[in-house]
Amino acid sequence: MSCLETIGQYAFRSLGYGEKLLPRTDFTLCQQFTLIGSGLVWNIYFGVLALTFGFFLANALAMAKAAQNPWIRKPAEWFIFVFRGSPLFIQFFLAYAALVMLPRGGIDLFGLHIPTAWLTSAWAGALIVLFLNTAAYTAEIFYGALRSIPKGDLEAAEAYGLTGWAKYRRIQWPTMLRLGWPAYTNEAIFLFHATTLVFFSGFPAFQQRGDALYYANYFADKTFNPFVPYPIVAFYFILLTFALIGVFGFVNRRLNRHLPSNTRSKIRLRPQLIR
Repeated sequence: MSCLETIGQYAFRSLGYGEKLLPRTDFTLCQQFTLIGSGLVWNIYFGVLALTFGFFLANALAMAKAAQNPWIRKPAEWFIFVFRGSPLFIQFFLAYAALVMLPRGGIDLFGLHIPTAWLTSAWAGALIVLFLNTAAYTAEIFYGALRSIPKGDLEAAEAYGLTGWAKYRRIQWPTMLRLGWPAYTNEAIFLFHATTLVFFSGFPAFQQRGDALYYANYFADKTFNPFVPYPIVAFYFILLTFALIGVFGFVNRRLNRHLPSNTRSKIRLRPQLIR
């Protein structure tokens, strides 16, 4: 079987398309690259969705933690403290144990039957854990950025008549993003790397449609050689990190495009004709 045929059969196997059976013997380098790359789709799925939903929850938590009302501030503080203070690996196991203890057939709430078995699958249960974890870390980053906004900017906004929501939307929120974006970039990279923990969390993959580490572990068990599949996983995540740095770097330049330090000055040639 040629490499092109292998790619055609296994490129989208993690999504349920192509060959259903995994190769058993005579593993080629093309097979390992293709299947591990196929599983990377699930790591990207976990990272993108958790980062997207976590961004909005983090904004709400940062605002709540900065609020003066203790009934709003304290729950946000405890939420952030619990998820930042406990290991992500332990959060996976606790979440899986809690979700498995729910009735498999579902629960009855206010006369409505709500199925819960889907929460034990990796695509949903693990995603919830990653979403809550990154929301807590991002909220702390945004809260620190909120506290770091120069007081002169707020006083200037009030001098122009901006108060309340208008001041937050036009002054505080953009400045918060600009100040906190470099640290948020690191959190995004960490989150995508943390998606590899889903394989060890206990949440099962659906019909052998696992992530990149799932296929790497399969090849390592079959060949008794971990020095080929695991470096392939690292190679893919290095490429993914470069892509994240590029995307977040572009957003960072857009957020800071108005600053004088980010404007390119034109080169002026001034020859010294007279000494």
